[in-house]
Amino acid sequence: MTMKTYNDLYIEVRTLLRNAGIENHTQEARLIVSAAAGKNSQEFLRDLRLYTSPQVEERVAAFSERRIQGEPLAYVTGEWEFYGLPLYITKDVLIPRIDTEVLVDAAKELLTGNIMDARILDLCCGSGCITIALAHELPASRFIAVDLSYAALEICRKNIAANRLSGRVICMQADATMSPPASLGSFDMIVSNPPYIASAENSSLDASVRDYEPVWALDGGEDGLRFYRSIIKYWKTLLKKDGYLLFEVGEGQADSVKDMLLSAGFHTAAARKDTLGTDRVVIGRL
Repeated sequence: MTMKTYNDLYIEVRTLLRNAGIENHTQEARLIVSAAAGKNSQEFLRDLRLYTSPQVEERVAAFSERRIQGEPLAYVTGEWEFYGLPLYITKDVLIPRIDTEVLVDAAKELLTGNIMDARILDLCCGSGCITIALAHELPASRFIAVDLSYAALEICRKNIAANRLSGRVICMQADATMSPPASLGSFDMIVSNPPYIASAENSSLDASVRDYEPVWALDGGEDGLRFYRSIIKYWKTLLKKDGYLLFEVGEGQADSVKDMLLSAGFHTAAARKDTLGTDRVVIGRL
């Protein structure tokens, strides 16, 4: 059996992915080989000329096949990066999107120089990506991360520990569509990236989302707005006066969510655009 170097493996995978029509084949090949070998990107580059083992080759082949079959890279490797921070990802949680960084940016700007020691509640926290990014950016703040899924909370806890934030973040199981548990206290800010795909649209989602990502984390009810209604109705009672409620919203939903906030007694409701110019985040101030 011919021994292969990490560079040989990388070139093989890159060619496979390119031939399969995968757009970011160069970057993805590097991530697949790194993950299969248990190396970070620096270690991978350092070891390019070293020989691999049969076990690593087998893992690389299995990972490559899963990716070519259409499985998202984050689920293949079990790793993803959000806001420059490393996360563990499984099929129990959504893969964090670049759009969600708009929510983190907005929250950070509202609090920086204003309320540096904020208490922040993250509803429908999933992998914990929003909490972890904000906790990293706002080192005096404290967080409660809430999800209904026990499996998602396990991933969230693992990511909090891996990013050394356990001292400032509590995870809690609760249903965002019902009244909050007693004795949570009050918060300066609530952030949420809830499920917001209308039920009828789930079947028309891209196959990489529809076939792999957890449907309960996508389905926002008949009109996609179920979670916004419930969170505004039940959870706004936890906001301090002048507190902020920030939502990520789907395309075309911002105006409806702004109207809901104003109808519920919020003084202001504004939208913030993502990199493509779509209203992606809605900010209410009580």
